[in-house]
Amino acid sequence: MSAEPFLLVVNPRAGAGRAETLSPRLVAALRSSGANFDVARTEGPQDATRLVRDALRRGCRGIAVVGGDGTLSEAANGFFDVDGAPLGTDAWLGPVSCGTGGDFRKTLGTLNVARSGRGLEAAVKSLLDGVPRRVDVGWLEHLDHDGAPAQRAFLNIASFGVAGRVDQLVNAAPKWMGGTPAFLLGTLRGLAGFEPQRVRVSLDDGPARSCTIVNMAVANGRFFGGGMMIAPEAALDDGQFDVVGIERSIAASLALTPRVYAGTHLHRPGVSFERARVVHAVPESRGERVLLDVDGEAPGILPATFRIRPGAFLLRG
Repeated sequence: MSAEPFLLVVNPRAGAGRAETLSPRLVAALRSSGANFDVARTEGPQDATRLVRDALRRGCRGIAVVGGDGTLSEAANGFFDVDGAPLGTDAWLGPVSCGTGGDFRKTLGTLNVARSGRGLEAAVKSLLDGVPRRVDVGWLEHLDHDGAPAQRAFLNIASFGVAGRVDQLVNAAPKWMGGTPAFLLGTLRGLAGFEPQRVRVSLDDGPARSCTIVNMAVANGRFFGGGMMIAPEAALDDGQFDVVGIERSIAASLALTPRVYAGTHLHRPGVSFERARVVHAVPESRGERVLLDVDGEAPGILPATFRIRPGAFLLRG
């Protein structure tokens, strides 16, 4: 890579604090390899977005992120201003995965640096020698939990239904058990007492369809929920979403879980699968709260519109 400087954003709390332990080794390895970078640490929610926006406005051409899916998603939002206009269109984003779920890194095929010595070595090589490639990003317009309009980017998967409840449970629980067990337990807890919800969904310019869902994923990446391969055919650079709905009873959805982890569920009864550039979803009944899940966070509720922004990011990794 060139000697052009980049910003290394570190979330010290990611991965139950493993990022804090790892970051000095990563910094030392990058320095010894001749990399030119500054380090910024997050201290709370939305810090990564603010740090990235500030850096891009100063002319920074690269952002590396040490953290989990949530930190990476916050950093991705820093590539846009509050109105959704892009910042630093020629700057790259480089994930150094060190979080609980690690779903986006599974699509990329990279390692969790906190759990493998080879992961740290590979992350350094990727940041130094990787060739950035254009990937798509999702843009979401929705309501926040108070009913106010909100908008944001997402790199991996946004969904609605039980996954928003699962996010709340997982994010409130200790992170020591790791991603897959935490999300599996959260899924089982989330499904307990959950009633499938009626929504109306339209794809691109097509008519709205009424359906009863446990969850519906609008996928740019392939994995969510700590390793569930909900969209096994999704690609980050094809200019469209894979839209996968679980339209089954709770009992049938539980029985489907092993197939979702394996990515063999798409053609099973009660599973819908379509592709679209724009997805619009509203509750069937006025006042019903259908929770959103966005890159592992629960930022609000339907109604929502999901739009693909083709090639919006240069991804290094």
